[in-house]
Amino acid sequence: MKLTAIIEKSEDGWYVGQIEEFPAAISQGKTINELKANLADAFKLLLETNKENTEKEYVNKNVIREDLLLV
Repeated sequence: MKLTAIIEKSEDGWYVGQIEEFPAAISQGKTINELKANLADAFKLLLETNKENTEKEYVNKNVIREDLLLV
């Protein structure tokens, strides 16, 4: 999966950004590489949190879970 980072340099010299396809994934870094690593961490945390919230929603419901590979 390839995602797009939107990056701005703030007035204090930090790079701030978000993932265009998942705007809730927001972070910052002293360098662009640090920002990109932090955005990757934010994205992973977003996925984990969304999964936990969805699992709670379907407790005691008869659902089918299937793996989905995104290419």
